Amino acid sequence: MDTLVNLLNTINGVVWGPPMLILILGVGLFLSVGLKMMPILRIGTGFRLMLKGTKARKGEENAGEIPPFQALMTALSATVGTGNIAGVATAIFLGGPGALFWMWMSALVGMGTKFSEAVLAVRFREVDEQGNHTGGPMYYIKNGLGPRWAWLGSVFALFGCVAAFGAGNTVQANSIADVLQADFNVPAWLTGLILMVLVGLVLIGGVRRIGRVAAALVPAMTIFYLVAGVGALLLNAAAVPGAIIMVVESAFTPVAARGGFAGAAVWAAIRFGVARGIFSNEAGLGTAPIAHASAQTKEPVRQGLIAMLGTFIDTIIICSITGLIIVISGVWTSGISGAALTSAAFTSSIPVLGEYVVPIALAIFAFTTVLGWSYYGERCAEFLFGIRVIRLYRAIWVMVLPVGAVVSLELVWLMADTLNALMALPNLIALVLLSPVVFRLAREYFARQKEGAVPKLTVETRE
Repeated sequence: MDTLVNLLNTINGVVWGPPMLILILGVGLFLSVGLKMMPILRIGTGFRLMLKGTKARKGEENAGEIPPFQALMTALSATVGTGNIAGVATAIFLGGPGALFWMWMSALVGMGTKFSEAVLAVRFREVDEQGNHTGGPMYYIKNGLGPRWAWLGSVFALFGCVAAFGAGNTVQANSIADVLQADFNVPAWLTGLILMVLVGLVLIGGVRRIGRVAAALVPAMTIFYLVAGVGALLLNAAAVPGAIIMVVESAFTPVAARGGFAGAAVWAAIRFGVARGIFSNEAGLGTAPIAHASAQTKEPVRQGLIAMLGTFIDTIIICSITGLIIVISGVWTSGISGAALTSAAFTSSIPVLGEYVVPIALAIFAFTTVLGWSYYGERCAEFLFGIRVIRLYRAIWVMVLPVGAVVSLELVWLMADTLNALMALPNLIALVLLSPVVFRLAREYFARQKEGAVPKLTVETRE
């Protein structure tokens, strides 16, 4: 076992090393420049479309399974989670306050990536045997790049349906069990059984029920976390400007050792900030477009504008709240890391109630992550084995949850990291090769808008 752990650690040091981080950032920057920085400049447009997307537009009710807003919430349900709480803390623990700045940078270029992923997902989605729209990297590789590239889509799908059991199932179940046992003395086995029942009840309804549950839980939990976070910042308002200055300065200058903090070079801030930023918002991994392919829309660019908000909300808003509270509280020099560091920061910043914010948020965020990743995994399995495998995949998914709640997951974490990196490679290749399609669709959409024409672009669907 130790040999396997050491081997996976070595592999992850390579696949998540500088080349991969540079590749993900490079592709995001390439797409952003090709779009003339449109994702950043059109953030306001994205939010307006999101608020209007709670229901399908007239004539688009049968163009997908869930409204555009629910598609975004489904994607966010899998994205907003442990990365926003434990990931930010780990980045600051290893790279210093400057890591938060590089998380921001990864998010800004990641918006271009997420926009492009959703555009391609809607453009090249298919309709399966049950009449449901299905898409994602495996489909835009096959349908966009042609049959000769279908093998690359299969590679993505294979890694995706297996990786889901790590990153989206056992790891999340274990996180929920740990926090409930530590803070509320709930036995891990009981958490596993309850989680199995709750997730099973949701998955029975398919993507429509996942979308409805995500549309209810994700906004409510996000608002709860943001209210608590903003409250903590307001209680320490005088320290906020200094914290922001420290974050920016630390991004370009080494941070000396102090207290339990070992010190960090600029490269450490860049490396851990970018890595945890990508882990949190998943831009480039190819997961979110699987959810956006189910949106009730006939316009790929419109869904892309909504999809890119997932990266903005996840990292620029939620991760910033977490990071600033950690810096302001001063506990980042205490020597603790992960969710425990975030919990200590909230406890220090908000009297009495602060100690409950992180346990509650982490449990709910992890639960919604289980739902989002279950959909990703089953769509990858469907691509490989057909529609009949979905019920079997859901059954296995539900039965594995109690196991994840009670076992040690060091090996599973390492395998999930490896498979996530291997998922990203086919997706990044496809994004670069299909970038002319994204650029053309964006130009046509905004040209029609400028002329006042109603978008009439027909989405390619393959029966």
